[in-house]
Amino acid sequence: MDWVNAVVQGVLLGGLYALFASGLSLMFGVMRFVNIAHGDFIVMAAYGALVIVGATGLYPLWTMIAIVPGMALLGFVGQRVLLNRTLGEDILPPLLVTFGLSIIIQNVLLEVFSADSQKLQAGWLETASIPIAGGLNIGLMPLLIFVSALIVIGGLQTFLYRTPVGRVLRATSDDQETVRLMGADNARIFAYATAIASAVVGIAGVYMAMRTNFDPSVGPARLLFAFEAVIIGGLGSLWGTLVGGIILGVAQAIGAQIDPGFQILAGHIAFLFVLVMRPQGLLPRMRG
Repeated sequence: MDWVNAVVQGVLLGGLYALFASGLSLMFGVMRFVNIAHGDFIVMAAYGALVIVGATGLYPLWTMIAIVPGMALLGFVGQRVLLNRTLGEDILPPLLVTFGLSIIIQNVLLEVFSADSQKLQAGWLETASIPIAGGLNIGLMPLLIFVSALIVIGGLQTFLYRTPVGRVLRATSDDQETVRLMGADNARIFAYATAIASAVVGIAGVYMAMRTNFDPSVGPARLLFAFEAVIIGGLGSLWGTLVGGIILGVAQAIGAQIDPGFQILAGHIAFLFVLVMRPQGLLPRMRG
């Protein structure tokens, strides 16, 4: 039963990793670049929720009302003002700029909040669980996060395939130059994509703050988990990020069951195994 519990907990943990990864996958799918500061934006959203809770006393989940649109606005403005100036044939400038953003965000957070570990207290939600047959219990918070990941990814998939803006985003992903020649404003399209991805980052940041401790230096580790989930699932595939997140979470949970010190390494080994066996990922995005 311990092994079954480990797998179940790993699947639920995969929902959080899928939230980490879906924004990164969307930005890569549309703009073809990896945001090195992605993990630090997740941490910044977590600190934003911490500030709101401290100032207002709101229950942590309600902070999403402010954090999600706030992160979306920040992403839109940042893409229009800064990142659009770096995009082009050379992939190095946006990587360097987002690397610089990562360093700046970490140091600003360190200066403002110190290096002390923080966590949002979710009260009853942290300990509530649903009993399952055989003595197995599913935590309500991990289940909520997993369901949220399903809703977010399903919503993004519907938006991309069922709305005019979503179709333009997909067309831009397939052929930026042709879309531009047809009259679309690529700079604005990229800003929309970043705003959507940043909104998802806001959700992921609040959930991370509720589930685990965080400090200004944990952003790169969140980026690594997100990147691995994206690669395992397949570049540009939103449902693939969920599959990748689940595989990563299950691998870590099984690793922790074997030896607590083996948890993170087990996830990296699973990532390398998939990368060697299927470099394109398990559910690579089909164009069109």
